[in-house]
Amino acid sequence: MKQYKFLNTISGWVVFLIASTVYILTSEPTASYWDCGEYISTAYKLQVGHPPGAPFFQLLGRFFSLFSFGDVTMVARMINIMSALASAFTILFLFWTITALAKKIVFKSEDIKLNEMITVLGAGFVGAMAYTFSDSFWFSAVEGEVYATSSLFTAVVFWAILKWEAVAD
Repeated sequence: MKQYKFLNTISGWVVFLIASTVYILTSEPTASYWDCGEYISTAYKLQVGHPPGAPFFQLLGRFFSLFSFGDVTMVARMINIMSALASAFTILFLFWTITALAKKIVFKSEDIKLNEMITVLGAGFVGAMAYTFSDSFWFSAVEGEVYATSSLFTAVVFWAILKWEAVAD
């Protein structure tokens, strides 16, 4: 079981690196032609966007905009990279969610066979990569919109539910 946990952790971070590399390399250099421009500008100036607003996104966006180091032409890029990283973390937690569910189905005892481990980790990898390269998720990942952070929070909560269920009596 210790070897499985190690491989599951390492595989999850490999999936994260793949997703973050792809998303950062393909992120928008400026603002898209819809709500993204509003979200980027309101995050940069810490103003209020259209209702219902996204205060945590605005705060994170302001933090990431600081990495433009005063170059206002890079503010949009930094906030888009924030969305790319949030989406990559979503993929990481999706991988761990899939492996947690697959583990329940595949592992029948504490004695884990190599082929069972490959099955579970392979299922997580295929599922996470399929979602990484899906159209709608990729488009949300590369622009400064609230969908990436929303997906991240949903993924973390669902993973935490499974993690808690695994240790609860």
